[in-house]
Amino acid sequence: MAIYERKETWDEQAVEELKKSYHAILTRIGEDPNREGLLKTPERAAKAMAVLTSGNGMDPEAILRSAMFTEPSDEMVLVRDIEVYSLCEHHMLPFFGKAHVAYIPNGKIVGLSKIPRVVDAFSRRLQVQERLTEQIRDCIQDTLGAKGVAVVIEARHLCMQMRGVEKQNSVTTTSAFTGAFLDDHKTRREFMQLAVGSAYGRN
Repeated sequence: MAIYERKETWDEQAVEELKKSYHAILTRIGEDPNREGLLKTPERAAKAMAVLTSGNGMDPEAILRSAMFTEPSDEMVLVRDIEVYSLCEHHMLPFFGKAHVAYIPNGKIVGLSKIPRVVDAFSRRLQVQERLTEQIRDCIQDTLGAKGVAVVIEARHLCMQMRGVEKQNSVTTTSAFTGAFLDDHKTRREFMQLAVGSAYGRN
């Protein structure tokens, strides 16, 4: 027996209802849901949607509180290049990219892995990038009582690449700041150089 085994669990009733909906969609767009390649597609799509919206059942504040520690440090903590995968709430098409998140402690720090988990909790929902950026900022600020929080997200939106204007190389950047990052341009510049500057190979 393996020491560790990662298992997926599902709300079977919800998955069954989603399966019926995806079956109906396949029929409506002119496909044959009973052909070999599509027989299990409704179930796969239902489970994929459950994963992609699993953030609706998460409590981001509780994630942070599960690993908060008293620490006198007041230097910037930065976690950059956090992969972001979400669904645009307007077209239910993916947008994906990277998040760069920093905070300045005010007597409390948090386990580093909790920052990406908070990003996941907010991104695994139907979202818009602007709100996602602000939700991550506000959650960290309100829970840690930090001296400042900075969040930058850079993402590509398939709703702009696969349809509509069809601009394949467009990247959307959003930012949100509090405290020292908002009031002190030197602190904000340091964050941008360490986070976004590093991401593009600039000094």
